[in-house]
Amino acid sequence: MMQSIFEQYGWENATAVPLTQGLINQTFELHSLQGDFILQNINTQVFKDPFAIDHNINAIGQYYNTNRPNQLFTHLVPNLAGETLMEWDGKYYRAFKKIDGIALDVLTTALQAKAAAHQFGQFTASLIEFPIAALKLTIPQFHDLALRYHQFEQALIHGDANRMTEAKDAILFLQSHHTYVKQWLHFTGHQDAHLRVTHHDTKISNVLFKDDAAICVIDLDTTMPGYFISDVGDMCRTYLCPVNEACQDLNQIKVLPERWTAIQEGYLEAMGESLTSFEKDHFKFSGQCIIYMQALRFLTDFLELDKYYRVERPGQNLDRTNNQIQLLKVFNQL
Repeated sequence: MMQSIFEQYGWENATAVPLTQGLINQTFELHSLQGDFILQNINTQVFKDPFAIDHNINAIGQYYNTNRPNQLFTHLVPNLAGETLMEWDGKYYRAFKKIDGIALDVLTTALQAKAAAHQFGQFTASLIEFPIAALKLTIPQFHDLALRYHQFEQALIHGDANRMTEAKDAILFLQSHHTYVKQWLHFTGHQDAHLRVTHHDTKISNVLFKDDAAICVIDLDTTMPGYFISDVGDMCRTYLCPVNEACQDLNQIKVLPERWTAIQEGYLEAMGESLTSFEKDHFKFSGQCIIYMQALRFLTDFLELDKYYRVERPGQNLDRTNNQIQLLKVFNQL
């Protein structure tokens, strides 16, 4: 089957090697006489409308070609029919020209955090003049805290009774911090909170590095209109702590202050002139919002018998919830 796809692109003597980075799409690094490419099979269980993703990446790529021709960007590669999204055997494929760089699995230094934060900020800053109405929503209400809290409330009504008892402490904690939802609604309803081109998935593996410098953001599937809170908050959730949400030892969950400084400095160097004073006042709330939201999502899934997040053992989603609750507690102490 792969050979048939290669022929659609006109790739000769092509070989493909599966890549393990990334949890959603199936990805291959491909070598051919025509050059090196990244080939992906889009996961349509997560992304119901792959054409929306294709549209967004092409729209941003065309904007860069016109306005910032030297911008390093993951441009889509058309096949011989001129398509940048190809259906084959019931699956959707797309290809990118391979960019010479390294995606990190784990963040290890504050300098990496600062470089990545600057790169994500620069991505949004470079698209300040982009007509945002041209972008489609690839996952509607992805980072809508009010929706996530509503889903949590529904899980408390319809979820598993035994699990509710088991998760009693976590439930009470998240309910007692409902003020974050009110703060989110206040923020999104304010005239000085602006929708911009937002990446929405700012983990360290979504930035390419070369010689310790961050050179390009990748994985734009969740790129759509959003608030800066999404990008800064996701960096707080994934950069600040030396261990991730899989860690069950709550004593290991701490915030490294130098990484918090790095996120602020890196992002604001790129976006400081574009953010309003109101938005800057909500910089720390970004981290509170996204960490709290992730705790809600893990606990909701636990109460609904693990329908969304893959689990390898009973209680894993509750452990993830408690991990995020602890991260929120230590972040609030900054």
